Amino acid sequence: MTDESVLRCLTHSLAAHPLLAATLIVCAAAALCAAAFFIGRAWGRLEAQKNQHALIRQQREDAVRRSRAVIGGQVSEQLAPFLPGFPCNAGDVRFIGKPVDFVGFVGINANAPVQEILFIEVKTGASPLSKREQEIKEAVQKKRVRYIEYRIG
Repeated sequence: MTDESVLRCLTHSLAAHPLLAATLIVCAAAALCAAAFFIGRAWGRLEAQKNQHALIRQQREDAVRRSRAVIGGQVSEQLAPFLPGFPCNAGDVRFIGKPVDFVGFVGINANAPVQEILFIEVKTGASPLSKREQEIKEAVQKKRVRYIEYRIG
């Protein structure tokens, strides 16, 4: 049998049995849908993996950038009393760290009477005061500051 005769025989059989033809068409369509589904699913997984790798890389870069900014801020805080324009002599300040960076006792280093006490917050760039730092600033400005002598024993 030649290919042409096989094709003629198949065409004649399908024409004679329309239910068989419909079944074959439905099966072929289902196979194509299943293939499309699994190909799409595999494609989606590859895309998700690629996006996840890009997101992880971006998050790592952001973490490094933030870490550098924090370290830079900490170094700046420690050096600030020795930089020009600092509000008092470097020997007059004590590093606290939290909730304010320094407390300055103007005049204490020169064995002179303390002229004033300063709460000093060091900031780099355009970084704003935190909520807690704003509260402390407001308390000082409204003179809600006291000196307490606490004795033990």
